[in-house]
Amino acid sequence: MEMLLSTKGITICLFFFVLSLAAAIEIPLSVAQLPTITEQSHTQVAYPFDEDFTIKCEARGNPQPTFNWTKDGKPFDLLSDPRIVTSNNSGTFVIQNRGIITNFQGKYRCYASNVLGTAMSEEIELIVPSVPKFPKEKIEPLDVEHGDSVILHCNPPKGIPPLHIYWMNIDLQHIPQDERVSMSLKGDLYFANVEENDSRSDYCCFAAFPRLRTIVQKMPMTLKVSRFKHANDSGSPNAAVTKANFIKERKPKLLIPPESAGSSSSVTVIKGGVLLLECIAEGLPTPHLSWVKLTGNLPKDEPETENFGKILKIEQVTAADEGTYQCTASNPMGRAKHEFHVHVEEPPRWIKEPEGGVYSVGTNLVLLCEAIGNPEPTIQWKLNGMPIDSRTFRGRISAREISLTNLQLHDSAVYQCEASNKHGTILASANVNVLNIAPLILTSDGENYATVVGYSAFLHCEIFASPAADIRWTKDDSIEPLSTLRYELNKNGTLEIKETKKEDSGSYACWAANSVGKRAITANLDIRDATKLVVTPKNPRVLKSHSILLKCQSEYDSHLKHSFKLSWRKDGDELPVKSTEDGRIILDRDTLFISSVTLEDQGVYTCVASTSLDSVTAESQLIVLDVPDPPEDLQLSENQNRSVRLSWKAGASHNSPVNESIVEFEENRGEPGRWQELSRVPGNDTTTLLSLAPYVNYQFRVVSVNAVGRSQPSKPSLRYATPPAAPDKNPENIRVEASEPNEMVMKWEPLKPTERNGPGLEYKVSWRQRGVEADWNEETVKKHSLTLRNTPTFVPYEIKVQAVNNLGSGPEPNITIGYSGEDVPDAAPSGVSVDVVNSTLVKVFWFGIPRDRVRGHLKGYKVSWWKTKSMLDGKRHHPEKHFLTFVGDRNYGMIPGLEPFSEFRLSVLAYNAKGDGPESSPVVFETPEGVPDQPRFLRILNFDKDSVTLSWGLPKKANGHLTGYILQYQIINETHEIGPLNDVSVTNRSTLSWRLSGLSPSTKYKFYVKACTVKGCGKPVTEEGLTMAQGTYAGIYDGISTQGWFIGLMCAIALLTLLLLTICFVRRNKGGKYSVKEKEDLHPDPEAQSIKDEIFGEYSDSDEKPLKGSLQSINGDIKATESADSLVDYGEGEHGMFNEDGSFIGAYSGSKEKGSVESTGSSTATFPLHA
Repeated sequence: MEMLLSTKGITICLFFFVLSLAAAIEIPLSVAQLPTITEQSHTQVAYPFDEDFTIKCEARGNPQPTFNWTKDGKPFDLLSDPRIVTSNNSGTFVIQNRGIITNFQGKYRCYASNVLGTAMSEEIELIVPSVPKFPKEKIEPLDVEHGDSVILHCNPPKGIPPLHIYWMNIDLQHIPQDERVSMSLKGDLYFANVEENDSRSDYCCFAAFPRLRTIVQKMPMTLKVSRFKHANDSGSPNAAVTKANFIKERKPKLLIPPESAGSSSSVTVIKGGVLLLECIAEGLPTPHLSWVKLTGNLPKDEPETENFGKILKIEQVTAADEGTYQCTASNPMGRAKHEFHVHVEEPPRWIKEPEGGVYSVGTNLVLLCEAIGNPEPTIQWKLNGMPIDSRTFRGRISAREISLTNLQLHDSAVYQCEASNKHGTILASANVNVLNIAPLILTSDGENYATVVGYSAFLHCEIFASPAADIRWTKDDSIEPLSTLRYELNKNGTLEIKETKKEDSGSYACWAANSVGKRAITANLDIRDATKLVVTPKNPRVLKSHSILLKCQSEYDSHLKHSFKLSWRKDGDELPVKSTEDGRIILDRDTLFISSVTLEDQGVYTCVASTSLDSVTAESQLIVLDVPDPPEDLQLSENQNRSVRLSWKAGASHNSPVNESIVEFEENRGEPGRWQELSRVPGNDTTTLLSLAPYVNYQFRVVSVNAVGRSQPSKPSLRYATPPAAPDKNPENIRVEASEPNEMVMKWEPLKPTERNGPGLEYKVSWRQRGVEADWNEETVKKHSLTLRNTPTFVPYEIKVQAVNNLGSGPEPNITIGYSGEDVPDAAPSGVSVDVVNSTLVKVFWFGIPRDRVRGHLKGYKVSWWKTKSMLDGKRHHPEKHFLTFVGDRNYGMIPGLEPFSEFRLSVLAYNAKGDGPESSPVVFETPEGVPDQPRFLRILNFDKDSVTLSWGLPKKANGHLTGYILQYQIINETHEIGPLNDVSVTNRSTLSWRLSGLSPSTKYKFYVKACTVKGCGKPVTEEGLTMAQGTYAGIYDGISTQGWFIGLMCAIALLTLLLLTICFVRRNKGGKYSVKEKEDLHPDPEAQSIKDEIFGEYSDSDEKPLKGSLQSINGDIKATESADSLVDYGEGEHGMFNEDGSFIGAYSGSKEKGSVESTGSSTATFPLHA
């Protein structure tokens, strides 16, 4: 057998383990075994409204058990009554509710038997209640006197508890109860003493049986209460009542327990039940009931009383509640007492129950049975439901133990132990199965198991055997034992492989053997990859109202794809798959998106991934950042005239610590309702000493600041008013402003409301002329300015302003120097001279005016110039002035942008804030020749295959005497590659066309023409054309240039262009500006390149940055990035100024030659002066 099984792939002998399976698993039904009761009924009530009543008794065993019943200890035949319905192979029967069924009431017991023994159920009591009814009787009226005690008896019928009794009238209104009138536990109504208003004829007792769904009513009872009648009835009614009450007054007398019971009685209560002790007394006045425990341990809690103190109630009674209790009924006439001796008893309960099991032949048996109770229970042993006869029983038997040695197959039996006392009976059964069988493996052969790496694998091998079987597990083809702690054999035969690895996959075999035989099964194990998770981002910190996207990245075994599931939890609670809160939180499988994050969203978010084999989680804690909550509970302390301590409680910081607190104040005198910052408290301090100003009615609030932002302000503190004082400071920023020459206006910044220090604030102004021995002039004003008239022009004054209030003056003020009103300068600069730098640039020199002739603060000098005639044609020009402003006290300046080969006149004046002074006498200077502008046009008149005729126009401005033209040409192609440049010099300045020969056919050329003077050549005008093999011209003007319609079109375009230029001219005259770049393009300077370094290099300063529209070039060489220092010699025009960074705005003003493009308007340029 071993050889045969080993060939099936069983290898590693794991280990050898002996199992005791007697009580480990149930005996398989395929094995012969004793009957066992598996289900039974308990106490049952046959309610009249039920259709039938089922009494259950089910049992298992092999062979199948048969069932017998006893009723009240006698055999009960289920076939004796046709209303009993039975079932096959079951002891359960049903009694149909037809006719009279009271004869079915009793105590039943079920017996299940087979050839091996008999099992017995516990007793089943069937209660068949009768319908409760009050007897029909005539109840005589009770006629009593005022003050008597009365008992109205209810005597309810018997029925299934619970029973509820009510006393009501015929209108179903409850009879009021109190200390005088109350109902006893039995349901009787007790009157300690009656009153006249107790008289009525409808005292009804109602008994309710909820389980029977029944309420019954006793016949109404009549109670008549009459006054006491004295034999000599001569007094008033009230006197009679008072006398009656006096006669009826009596000390209390106990009605429950009755006096016949003596001064004490015994009460027995079941442990765990409810103890109810009752005392009801009669007497006049109405007695009061009280309770006390005389012996035994006092209860931990005050005993509960009911029914107006007449019932003492203790629930869940324990042995500690035993003892003597006393009730006392008392009134002013005396008292009555009764003692209750309480005994606590309990029904039987098990200490040790007999335990059956499977035993092999030859073993020994010991059954123990022990129970306690009060009174002590009696123990009775039974064998197969029958009392054991010790004379014939081969084992030993005692009240607590049964033992047998050398068990044999015929010793199989059901042993019952029954413990009884007067409070009940309990039953315990022990099935002793003596078996001798080979192992039975109850687990199916060839089971497939799977787990993931790192988890434990459980391979099942459930075995039943007697004697107990030895179990071992093997793996694959090896039989070598494996000594590893990762393998563990459990009691039920299951193999546990801990912390599995991939190499644990394979085929396993479970072997079971005992002295009777041997069995084996195989099992297959697959090891899958473990599921892995990571949530990103990990523990993010998110600003409130922002959004966050959590992503759950997972890896899992492909075999587990269909069982893979993802879910999300927040703080352990699962989040719904659908979006929540109107789509603010959206779950989409592996992503969790939260928009407009709130503080409530903070928490631990867990991604849960599960497959059929494993479940893993990954967490990310979302931390929500927000501004702090506003501080609370502002308190003021350490009150002083100029300080107070402010303390507060910090609000929640919302995960970003408070790094600063801002204390603000509001005062209700100067600027009520306006909050101003007073101080800042670093860190998370919550107290600060505030420095205060006098005469301010403060209230404070605090704003907390963290890295996210500022909190809402706290609620304001209580107001705190400081006492007034003299001013601590004087006004600042004292200055003099004057609009007229003989006037001086003194101004200053007024004191803030918190700087006034007291009521009645005024300003004492003192002044005197500087350098003149004179007393101070003084004037006190309430406003923050003072105007002096009839002052000399531009004279320095010493000025003081002092703050004064009702409590005194401020500190001694500082002296400020100010000047009286200015007037325009009354002298012109002298010694004006001009140094010509090149054809467009000159340098002007002058001598400044004396300081006393400025009559104010010198602002600078203005240079004006105008063109008088052209040196080329001698034409005179209408004088249109241009000017540049040079800021500051200086004696030279650079004038750029002049027209070459022209005569100019120039003058200089000084100016101050009041205006311009007189101009100097004009100085005449001339500019030399310059390079000409580019020719007006270049046209190709005729293009043959190897020659071309070019025609060009005169330059826009000659800027001197023309000496001729330079004509250049070169081959070009579509790839932008160009050939060498060929030059042709045209020395005749009157020549305006030229024929070039020796060109290549079918070739594209580019042509250049530029005009020249003695100073050099200007910019060229260009044109392109293509020679053709047929000799035709492919240029722009060939073909259509000679057509009449084309000539007309060109004339129309020229006319429109002239009209547009005229409009621009008019608009430019109004605005007076055009850019320096335009100036440069219209006035090329041939000398600019050569003199650039000489003239402007000394002013280089790369720190200045140009702004859009800044100066780009004057003569093609001055760059916008050159600093204001490089432009210091250039003045500021009347309208054009520099930006803050020194970039130039505007160009130059002045008239241009008639008909020139430059005559589109005047412009100005302004340059700053750097000291």
